[in-house]
Amino acid sequence: QVRLVESGGGLVQAGGSLRLSCAASGRTFSNNAMGWFRQAPGKEREFVAVINWSGGSRRYADSVKGQFTSYRDNAKNTVYLQMNSLQPEDTAVYYCGADGAPRGLSGTPSFYDYWGQGTQVTVSS
Repeated sequence: QVRLVESGGGLVQAGGSLRLSCAASGRTFSNNAMGWFRQAPGKEREFVAVINWSGGSRRYADSVKGQFTSYRDNAKNTVYLQMNSLQPEDTAVYYCGADGAPRGLSGTPSFYDYWGQGTQVTVSS
């Protein structure tokens, strides 16, 4: 059974940092892109970041460029999202998604075959 488990969310003050982790089990995703998305209450799930299989290619939403960094450790089957200078507008449930096949990078949720349960990030002002 394939599982993605996010962790690292929590409550942080504006200007603070968090590092999210997404650990995969049940199969390896070392050849696949993995993405981060977030969903705030009453809003649709939005793209945050995506990283290719090697970590050598990454894309970010304009809203988080220069603020968030995604990287991965294929030996641990884990991807990370380092989030700095957090602001209240970053408050959301953060999800990781994994592509089931070795394809390109995508910021579209339907591209991803597997999802974690999400981790809450709350930034207070």
